[in-house]
Amino acid sequence: MQRLAHPDGECGSAKAIETIGGIMVLSYFATCSCEEVAAAAPNARKWFNFYMHKDRTITQGVFKRAEKAGFEAVVLTVDAPVIGKRRDIERNPFDFPPHIKLPNACPDEEELSVSKAHDDIDHGATWEAVSWIKSVSRLPLVLKGIQTAEDAIHAVELGVDGIWISNHGGRQIDTAPATIDILPSIVKAVDNRAEVYLDSGVRRGTDVFKALALGAKMVFVGRPAIWGLTVDGTKGATKVMEILRDELDLTMALTGVADIKSITPKFVCSRDSLSKL
Repeated sequence: MQRLAHPDGECGSAKAIETIGGIMVLSYFATCSCEEVAAAAPNARKWFNFYMHKDRTITQGVFKRAEKAGFEAVVLTVDAPVIGKRRDIERNPFDFPPHIKLPNACPDEEELSVSKAHDDIDHGATWEAVSWIKSVSRLPLVLKGIQTAEDAIHAVELGVDGIWISNHGGRQIDTAPATIDILPSIVKAVDNRAEVYLDSGVRRGTDVFKALALGAKMVFVGRPAIWGLTVDGTKGATKVMEILRDELDLTMALTGVADIKSITPKFVCSRDSLSKL
């Protein structure tokens, strides 16, 4: 819903990624369609994030649209079968301006209905849905919202291509573990059978460095990019990504690391390791 932050919306974020490098993950609940984003940033790498629809023919149609628009993978959110207690939204409720639409979730709706879009989600989806997705889509599949080694192992056994460790930015269930704390156990459990990614709480280049050191293949950010987009549209989102990139580069220089592959767990001190010093 990034057009609530700035008229550039998700197209602006995609242009920022096109400039900086990385991967733009477009939400099912985006205010720009996958076709608009593809046209705005044709050279940006793009994945499509979705939720299981009660009508699976609609989900399958989303896959076809994403693939036709040049998206390289699909990302299934698995940590939001229902919406968590969002007290900030309860304290500050908002109405959507009439020009804001959800062209991926509700492509045929004249008027936006967020509640209808949420109601259309299959809240009872199980591991069976993962097998179904693998059977109908040729795109690589990433599961976003994995928080235990047990679930990561099950996902890999079903042929999932990527494990995205996330607690939904802390917005789903209070006191969920920090993703950086559960990263090592999941990396160990996956054992190179799939790539492992991380988000939630990433605010600095040093956060990126630590996640890479502990085994994440990639690190994603949400709120910081939106803050930049809010301030100055595409330019603001690009600036935030530049700050994170430059902070990561500086951290590597100050730790004597010449390339990403050389960032290893030895650079991260845990409470246990500090107690042994």
